[in-house]
Amino acid sequence: MDRIGASVDAAPAPRPQRTILDGRLVRIVPLDPVAHAGALFEGSRGAENESLWRYLFEGPFRTRAAFDSHLQQKASSEDPLAFSILAKSSGDAVGYASYMRIEPAHRVIEVGSILFTPRLHRTIGATESMYLMARHVFEDLGYRRYEWKCNALNAPSRRAALRLGFTFEGVFCQHMIIKGRNRDTAWFSMLDSEWPKRKAPFERWLDPSNFDADGRQRVSLSVLNSEFENGSLRS
Repeated sequence: MDRIGASVDAAPAPRPQRTILDGRLVRIVPLDPVAHAGALFEGSRGAENESLWRYLFEGPFRTRAAFDSHLQQKASSEDPLAFSILAKSSGDAVGYASYMRIEPAHRVIEVGSILFTPRLHRTIGATESMYLMARHVFEDLGYRRYEWKCNALNAPSRRAALRLGFTFEGVFCQHMIIKGRNRDTAWFSMLDSEWPKRKAPFERWLDPSNFDADGRQRVSLSVLNSEFENGSLRS
């Protein structure tokens, strides 16, 4: 007998809209090139920040005019669909991220084009922003597969994907040419069936009780993911 795959609900998922996702420390909002450009440019410009752009398709931007033009193009796109990450303490834009390669018919979507300025990098809010975007994809929009892709040489991005609960699936060799250089692409995924096992550790990690008075974590997200996989952590 031919094997053709399990039968699944073939109803398409809705396309993501320019919505607001509200967290404890960050708010995800549609990218506004007028309201957000100043803080994002100041947070990402200069020689000390060139590494932020190393593996992105664009940048670094030498002038505010070039950066503004980039944000205007990004904000007008439907795929990728770009969002700013605002620090709730100040209201400033401290990063951005996009839903991209959006395939409603297959209920597959990717998170990418991620820029965290130093104000967001390695903060609780950085993790919360990724949690909010994942939760929206699975719980509000009903996608089956959530993807993370990065340059295979981008070790920090690969570590981040694993820490956030994505599963490494392999490398597409000579996948792209970016800024005149070869890019092999590392692929990661999170499935709707896996989301409950990812959501509980996220929420345990993000809980204020997981941090001491100086903001240091008591238990890492990687450890919580491992404990849930092993059955020692319950939702």
